[in-house]
Amino acid sequence: MNAPLIDPFNRPITYLRVSVTDRCDFRCIYCMSENMTFLPKKELLTLEELERVSGAFIDLGVKKLRITGGEPLVRRDIMKYFEAMGRRLGKGLDELTLTTNGSQLRRFAKQLADIGVKRVNISLDTLDEKKFADITRWGRFSQVMDGVDAAQEAGLAVKINAVALKGVNDNEIVKMIDWSHARGMDITFIEVMPMGDIGNENRLDQYYSLNQVRRDIGTKHTLTSLPLNTGGPARYMRSEETGGRIGFITPLTHNFCEGCNRVRITCTGQLYMCLGQDDDADLLAPLREHEGNEKLIETIYEAIARKPKGHDFDYSRQKVAGEMGRHMSTTGG
Repeated sequence: MNAPLIDPFNRPITYLRVSVTDRCDFRCIYCMSENMTFLPKKELLTLEELERVSGAFIDLGVKKLRITGGEPLVRRDIMKYFEAMGRRLGKGLDELTLTTNGSQLRRFAKQLADIGVKRVNISLDTLDEKKFADITRWGRFSQVMDGVDAAQEAGLAVKINAVALKGVNDNEIVKMIDWSHARGMDITFIEVMPMGDIGNENRLDQYYSLNQVRRDIGTKHTLTSLPLNTGGPARYMRSEETGGRIGFITPLTHNFCEGCNRVRITCTGQLYMCLGQDDDADLLAPLREHEGNEKLIETIYEAIARKPKGHDFDYSRQKVAGEMGRHMSTTGG
């Protein structure tokens, strides 16, 4: 038996996020440039390597596995990986879930539910079709709405993730809450993070503090703090008017680092111990150079021993500090 993963600040690592592809069928303005150059296939972890490294983390005490991208459901044969991870549920793994843009859920929602996925996060930043096209550049609003329907029809619990964007969706905050709660869905608002080159877009122009979002919500909803902890960075409140839950992910106005229990693997096998730091560990080499997992596990332990206390994201003083060169789509959120 291997010892569980404990970082230098005595935080158990029980949550792994795995990016299975850097590709996406959208080009969201806060996530990607419009003209992206994607990685060659040979540089990506194979489905077998994804299964092997995820299994190693489960053996080391990871209880929650979230599959991300890019858009995870555009990767060819990705259900084979989901099926393999589904077989680990109840055998070390407590929860298997994913974050998706919703475009492929009509194809895959029932299969995901049959595998053992109970809930999904759907990224959706507006209910306005024209704004949706502007934000995603390539997105199809009706396809995503159909994906939401398909997920709920399959019995999946859906949480909506919305990035707060100044001058874009800041006048829709209450409308999105009302829509989500009317459908029995939680909604979480996220501050835009300084990740990667996004072309002509400006981070400071996009940034809308969730302190202001809460003030906006307070004009229509009475908010009560909840002690809920879903294993992620969100802090939750309940609307007394709807009874629904509203989450806030605030890496800028109030960082969520003190209770961080998660690490991230990119689609190229880089292990990032912090979303907002550049230190990483190469897991691809021990996967491809050694048949057994001894070197892989040794590398994981060494990496967790370097996990920092927190990130350095900062938009104060009207400049962007702590910016990461890699795109969110590569890191996996």
